[in-house]
Amino acid sequence: MTNNMTESKKLPIALFNGTVATTNGLYKVSDISIDEAKALIKEYGHISAIGHEATAELMSEILGVKIEMNRIQFQQQVGQKAVILKLNIRPAEGIILTREEVEEVGYTFKLMERLA
Repeated sequence: MTNNMTESKKLPIALFNGTVATTNGLYKVSDISIDEAKALIKEYGHISAIGHEATAELMSEILGVKIEMNRIQFQQQVGQKAVILKLNIRPAEGIILTREEVEEVGYTFKLMERLA
């Protein structure tokens, strides 16, 4: 195993509230179960790039860990995984949903991996 591979395995799981490529690269996006997301976070830890309080609260409850709202400029590294809460709809411009509204419109969890 190369040094790069070892380092990438230690990268914390990034948490996003949308599937967004944070920098140039090759990405793979797939569905992930809540249990799979919990296991990844337990193994690798996490870094929140969640930009909305309602999403941070909901993800905290679902994933069983404290997730802070954290509006940061984040760049996903090669080999780093991200767990994403993806809404089933795209809200109108300027609309910030409450937690209840997020639950009402529905969501899925996605795993986004930066491959290159």
